[in-house]
Amino acid sequence: MNQNLILAINSITLGGLLFLLSAGFSLIFGLMRIPNLTHGSLFMLGAYLGVTFAVWYGLNFWVAAVLAALVVAAFGGVIERFLLRRLAGNQLAQVLVTLGIAFMIADFCLMVWTGDPITVETPRQFVGVVRAGDLVFPIYRLVIILIACLFAAALWLLLDRTRLGAMIRASVDDPQMARVVGIRVSRLFTLVFCLGAALAGFAGVIGAPILSVYPGLDFDMLPLALVVVILGGTGSLLGSFLGSFVISFLYNYGQAHFPELAYFVLFLPMVIMMLVRPQGLFGRVAP
Repeated sequence: MNQNLILAINSITLGGLLFLLSAGFSLIFGLMRIPNLTHGSLFMLGAYLGVTFAVWYGLNFWVAAVLAALVVAAFGGVIERFLLRRLAGNQLAQVLVTLGIAFMIADFCLMVWTGDPITVETPRQFVGVVRAGDLVFPIYRLVIILIACLFAAALWLLLDRTRLGAMIRASVDDPQMARVVGIRVSRLFTLVFCLGAALAGFAGVIGAPILSVYPGLDFDMLPLALVVVILGGTGSLLGSFLGSFVISFLYNYGQAHFPELAYFVLFLPMVIMMLVRPQGLFGRVAP
């Protein structure tokens, strides 16, 4: 099969994983006004927990993914409630704390699961390929793309068609005014943080059969999520969705065709966006 077509399929798959990782990150960034540098670590922690539940305890892969997402969500809620909330308004302290937690999670994973990469088998029901003429599509990669689209639709319905979503959007646009009209922004902080952490943990599990699980996975994924958020705009679901696929294509094609300039190709759009439109493609100017 043509190399460019393989790269395109891989890029779309990575884009789906990046969306699950960056959607919650974007909302957290937009609502709390801090870059949550633990987000890549939550992705890695979810992957390791998924391995534990699926391989060590023999649970169904999808059950393991949901359980890992719930555990990571609870952990994220603890971080927000007992650490970040106490540092409200002190952005430098929040950034340093989240960075410190990221290193602590990395050390914890290294201690529990050792430093050997762990290969995760593809769920048996999705092993194989789908053929369309001369084209071959791995079934599991198509499943990841479908899951990302379903989550995108569900998040869009949540944010645009529910009262909870209206409160979240109001808090993203103007937290002070949201508090004045009776919205408990602090509770929304915790809820959104848990949601973002759950999405990151779930993405880590379903991405494990493709990426494998290894020390350093957190800081491999975190820069990609950061670029997606900056490109698409903080607090923007559409920006996260489109930005994820743009960045995944740039990342994969850059590594394949310009390996020496792979990160240059990846971060150049971020630099240009920060100079031309600091709020991102679909972000709003901060009040």
